[in-house]
Amino acid sequence: MPDTPLRIYLAGPEVFFPDAVQQGEAKKRICAEYGFEGVYPLDNAIEGAAHLPPQELARRISHGNESLMRSCDLVIANCTPFRSISIDAGTAFEIGFMQALGKPVLGYSNTTADYATRVRATAAAVGHVWDPQSSAADIEDFGLAENLMIAIAILDAGGEFVTQEVSPTSALSDLTGFRRCLGIASQLAGNYPNRLCRNQ
Repeated sequence: MPDTPLRIYLAGPEVFFPDAVQQGEAKKRICAEYGFEGVYPLDNAIEGAAHLPPQELARRISHGNESLMRSCDLVIANCTPFRSISIDAGTAFEIGFMQALGKPVLGYSNTTADYATRVRATAAAVGHVWDPQSSAADIEDFGLAENLMIAIAILDAGGEFVTQEVSPTSALSDLTGFRRCLGIASQLAGNYPNRLCRNQ
């Protein structure tokens, strides 16, 4: 590992939790155990946020988080399904953003059910409220943990998509997969130092 800790952007839906700050601090502490510096979206402090119009606040959050991502060397994304059968939409964007910057992407999900299995289960459960076109639409089935654009972006960015089953009561907050991703990040840092570059 280099003398200056590599910076990891910590993407995921934890920013919406009641204990969002504590979630971020917990992840940062674990990053430090592995010799990394964790960078959390809520590190993007917006001056005068309480007095900004909603759209302007949203813009500053978006631009600030993009700046944080540019300052990082890689991303670890919590891809556990959030409020649906799939990843949090903002987290998906952040995966694509970092992949486009050419930076390594790691992801984890606290379910081992693949994307197609989750979609089929949801369709069966709520079929009576799905519109006819949604019910008739094809289901992407490549055996991947997420939509192919997300899963392949992670793999093509030199990362891995880690999955495991956890207790339903901690499906979004269990950090076992996060720790596994940090272990992989340590290997990337040691084996492919040129992939981790702050100047991209």
